Amino acid sequence: MNKRTVSEDPAYQLLLGERIDGFNLKKKDLDLSKLLSQRYQGLDLRNLDAAELDFSDGHFRNADLRGIDFRQTNLEGCSFAGAKISGCYFPKNLSPAEIIMSVEKGTRVRYGTSN
Repeated sequence: MNKRTVSEDPAYQLLLGERIDGFNLKKKDLDLSKLLSQRYQGLDLRNLDAAELDFSDGHFRNADLRGIDFRQTNLEGCSFAGAKISGCYFPKNLSPAEIIMSVEKGTRVRYGTSN
């Protein structure tokens, strides 16, 4: 079994250290391509500027996400088990049922498709 390693990516390390103000200030100068498929479990990410970020396949178990605007964020495949999400905005094509299932059961969210 492979042991999971923690990314040394500077952008991820700022979030992992809950240095949200520093992340927001340096966001335009950071390589943000390595934020997907990462673990954000139990982190306090309030006040995060999440616009244009790709958090796809991320794990946000028990994270404090209150008030974050995710409308321009890729959340495909994320799990939000037990996360605090009050006051969050989510992408329009992510249904409330998907969000509720993810928070309550830990399922990964899938975006709806319009026909």
